[in-house]
Amino acid sequence: MIHLDVRLADGALWLTMNRPEVLNAMSAEMSEGIASELEQAVARDDVRVVVLTGAGGAFSAGADISGEDAHERFDVRALDQANRIVRAIVQLDKPVLAAVDGVAAGVGCSAALASDVIVAKESATFLLAFARVGLMPDGGASATVAAAVGRARAMRMALLAEPLTGREAYEAGLVTHVATDHEYDGLVEKLVRRLASGPPLAHAATKRAINAATLGHLDDALERERTGQTVLLRTADVAEGMRAFSEHRRPEFRGE
Repeated sequence: MIHLDVRLADGALWLTMNRPEVLNAMSAEMSEGIASELEQAVARDDVRVVVLTGAGGAFSAGADISGEDAHERFDVRALDQANRIVRAIVQLDKPVLAAVDGVAAGVGCSAALASDVIVAKESATFLLAFARVGLMPDGGASATVAAAVGRARAMRMALLAEPLTGREAYEAGLVTHVATDHEYDGLVEKLVRRLASGPPLAHAATKRAINAATLGHLDDALERERTGQTVLLRTADVAEGMRAFSEHRRPEFRGE
């Protein structure tokens, strides 16, 4: 199953990740669906804004590394799908709004932070969790996070895998809007309506200009991440990290 709910309403294409039992962890089918919908939206005159969100009180916990021997199933194909999603978000000539309710971790965090407008609940969590399983950030996060909050904060998030609440992410400049649980739905709807009714040509030109100024090296970052992650995926540390994740224990990394 694709586990992706797709609906169009008043110029807004809503893409809702729907695997709440695993915090909307991205399966290969879900990643393919998200990327395809974003790529096809380029040619759709009925789409003025895309909304990426999650069901069941989570945005996305990232790549699906659950189950035994996950390190044997998880390979560079998952990384390529993540990069495809991020490229599609950035290259789409229409605004992409990420509505983050709950956890946004790993590639889920990367996808949210590649979006143009990011609305978070105060209780949301942003986490570059890669180091916890022996990996490095991917999905362009090495570029998008540093562009938003600077090198020092990016290093802190990536090396220490420290979570930020929605309020902390807003105060750090990582997201564009934050709302209380009570105000969240109304704010998302208000912003979606405003973007859907806005000037599409101006939106496209503005997005291209700001991305060129701040993310001009995104493709280089994606390739560096792909190269580094490909090497790391072959290490004993990653195998240990994924086993520890599945077994709910602290990993013992040996640099191997």
